[in-house]
Amino acid sequence: MAINLTKGQRVDLKKSSGAALTNFCVGVNWGGIESRGFFGLTKSVEDVDLSALLFNTEGETCDYIYSHLYKPEILARFGLPPGKLEAAGGALKHTGDDMEGDSGGDDGLYNEIITVDLAAVPQSVGQIFSFLNNCGDQDFSKIPYAKIRMFEGTPTHVREVFASYNVAAERQDENCRALVMGRFYRKGGGWNFAAIGDA
Repeated sequence: MAINLTKGQRVDLKKSSGAALTNFCVGVNWGGIESRGFFGLTKSVEDVDLSALLFNTEGETCDYIYSHLYKPEILARFGLPPGKLEAAGGALKHTGDDMEGDSGGDDGLYNEIITVDLAAVPQSVGQIFSFLNNCGDQDFSKIPYAKIRMFEGTPTHVREVFASYNVAAERQDENCRALVMGRFYRKGGGWNFAAIGDA
């Protein structure tokens, strides 16, 4: 049975059998952040991207995943390298981009997925943060909903959901351009997950 996490809750990545959960998918779906123009008659949806940052045991950023669709020349203005869809030697793989999110309500499908093989993550990596970042001008106080699920299976077939976390938008998220969904971190020779949900 899936674990329904609340903000701040932490969970060992262990299955009911006691075996470690090491090979799984992180799927995220969210409601499109819409903005209105021309007296409310026109509508546009802001781009949002599922990304990941990896930190070494000293707390320094050592790898990343974010959209390869971002223009390298714009990223360079902020001192950022070009986007890429794999990290940690292929231990994390992004399945591709669907930046608009759901319109007209939750369709129950994942907008973006990262496959994870924790057994293949280098020992030098101590933490992995999963977050949504906004590529437009809207803020995360206006996101209708955001959900993260860890499940066994493949990006196209969910075999069993291990844990899920529904993130609620909060007023203090105004003017924030990223939403940290959760953190994977090493503990006692294994991995844990912490539900964060902070913009």
